[in-house]
Amino acid sequence: MAPQSSPSGCAAESHLIVDRTVVHLLRHGEVFNPEKVLYGRLPGYHLSDLGRQMADRAAGALAGRDLVSVISSPMERAQETAVPISESHDLPVEIQPLVIEADNVFEGQRVSVGDGVLRQPRTWKHLYNPFRPSWGEPYVEVADRMHAAIDQARESARGHEAVIVSHQLPIWIARLRAENRRLWHDPRSRQCGLASLTSLTYDGDELVAIEYTEPSRDLLARASKIAGA
Repeated sequence: MAPQSSPSGCAAESHLIVDRTVVHLLRHGEVFNPEKVLYGRLPGYHLSDLGRQMADRAAGALAGRDLVSVISSPMERAQETAVPISESHDLPVEIQPLVIEADNVFEGQRVSVGDGVLRQPRTWKHLYNPFRPSWGEPYVEVADRMHAAIDQARESARGHEAVIVSHQLPIWIARLRAENRRLWHDPRSRQCGLASLTSLTYDGDELVAIEYTEPSRDLLARASKIAGA
C-alpha cells in the first residue's frame, strides 16, 4: 500500500508557499518640450509623438503579464504613458499623488550645465548641499513616499503584478532605497531611461529581485541619431 501524506505534513508544505508579487516602476515616455526647460510638476507637458510610441512599447512589454493594477503619477505625461497599458489589460488608471515628480526650485527654467539659470549668481544659494539636495525635495522624503506607494501596490496586487508610472528621479531614489544604497548621487549615473521598467519582485513581503529593462532602447537610439544629424 502506498504511503499517504499526513495532515501535518500537508500543513507544513503549504506553509512554505508564499505569494510572488511584482511591482513594475515605469518611467514616462518622451515629453514635448521644445524650450528644454525643467518642467517638473508644471502642468501642460504632454508626451511627444515619440513618447506615445514609447508608451505603446511599454504596453507591449507588459502585455503578457498578470497585471491587476495600473497606477500613475498625477502628471499628464505619466497618465498618457499609462493609458495603453490600462486599455490592453482593461483596467482603470489609478492616480497616486505619492509617485509624483520631485519638487524643484528650478521648475520652468533651463538648467543644463553651463546654460541658463545655473549661471546666474542669484541661484547659487540653492546649490550649497547636493546631499539633501538643497534645490528641491529631500531625497529621503522622495524615498519614503515612493516606498509607501510601492507597499500599497504590492499589498493590493498580492500574488499578481502592478505597474506604477512615475518619473526618473523618484524611480531611481526608490531603487537606491530598495538596494540599501546611499540616496545622494550623480544624476548622470541613473539607470532609468525613458519608458524603462524597474521591476521589483517580492516573495511575500521580501524583496528578492530587481530587474531593469528598456523596451524603447531602439527608439531612443534612433532619436539620438536624428538629433545629431
